[in-house]
Amino acid sequence: MSSEHFTKPIAQGSKLIANKKMQLTERQQKVVDKLNELEIPFDIHFHPPIPTIEEALNYWKEFDSTHCKNLFFRNHKGNRHYLVIFDCMKQLAIHELEQRLKQGKLSFASEARMDKYLGLKPGSVSPFGIINDEEHHVYLYIDKNLLKSERLSFHPNDNTATCVISKDDLIKFLDTMGNGYEFIDLYEE
Repeated sequence: MSSEHFTKPIAQGSKLIANKKMQLTERQQKVVDKLNELEIPFDIHFHPPIPTIEEALNYWKEFDSTHCKNLFFRNHKGNRHYLVIFDCMKQLAIHELEQRLKQGKLSFASEARMDKYLGLKPGSVSPFGIINDEEHHVYLYIDKNLLKSERLSFHPNDNTATCVISKDDLIKFLDTMGNGYEFIDLYEE
């Protein structure tokens, strides 16, 4: 189980060069274009579709990064939406998460809401989805423990690839996109 690895050169205006076997999907291209625009270096690793963390671990073992789990929630009224990001090796109970976030009762957002606010499908959720959230509706809660990692990995809005960027460049991306976010303690280390 190997993945194809492509690295974006750091220079502005550079292009991601993929071989003829691997074409970027429209969602992946949108992420690559935004990262290039922001001059954020990244690595993309291509692999078969991997909708679950368990399946992804077979491919991610080669990557030098902390792999993140991204869960999309809505509040009880359905008028607020949250993207919760944490280390994929950790588990969070929704009741405990509700207490930590102090946003009332939470439930997983529907596929329709995921598409409306992030432009994504289940299994492909990542912070890069806020590229599609032009009204900055989605608020991000990111576990503070991820600040200890130098590099983080996420799907580039499609689960047939994994994008690795530095922690600092994730913050740069979030600051540029304009959605609210905060680093919080989601679990005890």
